[in-house]
Amino acid sequence: MITRTHNESSRRLATVAKPSALSNNEAELALIRRVSLRDRTALRELYLLYHRRLSRFLLRLTQRQDLAEEVINDTLLVVWNSAERFRGDSRVSTWIVGIAYRRALKSVRRRHSYEIMELDAVDSLVGADGLQACETQEWIEEALEELPIEQRLCLELAYVLGHSCEEISIITSCPINTVKTRLYHARRKLSALLPRLAGYPQGLPQDPDQSR
Repeated sequence: MITRTHNESSRRLATVAKPSALSNNEAELALIRRVSLRDRTALRELYLLYHRRLSRFLLRLTQRQDLAEEVINDTLLVVWNSAERFRGDSRVSTWIVGIAYRRALKSVRRRHSYEIMELDAVDSLVGADGLQACETQEWIEEALEELPIEQRLCLELAYVLGHSCEEISIITSCPINTVKTRLYHARRKLSALLPRLAGYPQGLPQDPDQSR
């Protein structure tokens, strides 16, 4: 009797858990339907919902707040004009981030290079531990800057926004094996770049296969 009650409770909990996992996407689908009907309030809700997420991703990519805001605005404009054509084949977040990805890629390529944000008088604002943390962050940013744009974007999508390889494949419109290859090479390049930026000219000891 106790076992049966436990099993029934587990099934009920599992049943409750699944809708909650889907509720965010369902709520966003409802917003997209309203946007397709030219509901400006729904568009504003989407903007507020995605601004922080996209801003973090785009700011790390472009290193410029004005470019990040420009891409976010362009993305929401595309959503406004394309909402009625969204069929729900993917999650709303995958669709919207895919639009932002393509707009960001176009913006970065148009400018041909990234601009690094300068941190003035950082040693007067942070202690020794804070300064070391800033230096480590700078090494990471410098290493990311040396990656090809497609590899860096895949890293950002995977480790900043938490998208799966399948979702990144949809966002970037490329085969999933290409996504996996980009992530693999990006991680290998970072493992080689970070020791050099940290002050090890020869880098850390490498596997014999890594030099091939």
